[in-house]
Amino acid sequence: MNTAIPSHSSASNSSASDSSALSQAIPVLAITAGEPAGIGPDLCVQIAQQAWQYQILVVCDKQLLITRAEQLGLPLTVTDFDENIPAQEHIAGHLWVKHVPLAEVSIAGELNTANGPYVLKTLDIATQGCLDGHWHAMVTAPLHKGVINDSVEVETGSFTGHTEYLRDYCGKEEVVMMLATEDLRVALVTTHLPLRDVAEAITPERISRVARILDHDLKQFFAIKNPRILVAGLNPHAGEGGHLGMEEIEIIEPTLKSLNEEGLNLIGPLPADTLYTPKHLEHADATLAMYHDQGLPVLKFHGFGRAANITLGLPIIRTSVDHGTALDLAGFGTADSGSLETALKVAAQMAAAYQTKRPS
Repeated sequence: MNTAIPSHSSASNSSASDSSALSQAIPVLAITAGEPAGIGPDLCVQIAQQAWQYQILVVCDKQLLITRAEQLGLPLTVTDFDENIPAQEHIAGHLWVKHVPLAEVSIAGELNTANGPYVLKTLDIATQGCLDGHWHAMVTAPLHKGVINDSVEVETGSFTGHTEYLRDYCGKEEVVMMLATEDLRVALVTTHLPLRDVAEAITPERISRVARILDHDLKQFFAIKNPRILVAGLNPHAGEGGHLGMEEIEIIEPTLKSLNEEGLNLIGPLPADTLYTPKHLEHADATLAMYHDQGLPVLKFHGFGRAANITLGLPIIRTSVDHGTALDLAGFGTADSGSLETALKVAAQMAAAYQTKRPS
């Protein structure tokens, strides 16, 4: 599976917006620091210690970063972000910050529901900045769903995650969650649903919407001309000819046939227990799993800490880490920043690929 992720030196100018503000040579990647009591702030301080060939902007409380840097014993200079100053490459030991004040001082490892609205505000600011064409992409550190649900009433119902929140903020009917390592991409037909609800959610309409988004964004943001996508069945052994379920025969197979007639390159439905083997993955650009725990355990076993979570189907570029808040590690300097580094690199890759396709 060809999914090479660029090094720091390969980042280039790009955006999901046609705004002239994004014609600058140096991309601006906005990071939301996530749950303030978790490792998100630690990771921002840690990745700030190395040079990057794009500008990193952190959307968070600036004092939170200063305090956490002191706890970690790492040097950090924080500068208020000024969009009137031309973008500049990231210098080790420095961070540009879009200041968003905490409701209450955050202590590493100790959740505080008072700061739930603060987390959502950082998301809103970063998303809107990308929509308005000020920043090329947003990268999200982990948040704590429980804190948000216990502290605020989310307009769309209970807060289920970044993916659904950004979908609703951007006014999209459907987005696609895809996780990627350097050599494996896994997209999902359904995301955060109870297992008992998954089968009813597997409809021709949903499969079609997700597959079209996946195909479109692999072309647009990863420069793959004709993506070859392996599709998992829903049931064990892909239904075993109807003996273990009829969803493959009645829903998935006819839908894939119709989509292939449109020009997509979908192979399946394949048994999920053999789909993720070298023989099948060798010539695949991505896989499409029917539900969260069908594909993501494989992805995370394969590359946990080296994977990025990518939201496809948005009018902006958004990537994220592949892990949670790790409250027990916050403030100790032992958190692994590998996933955030990957998320930054993937955001830069997507931005670069998109830039080559933008009209002049």
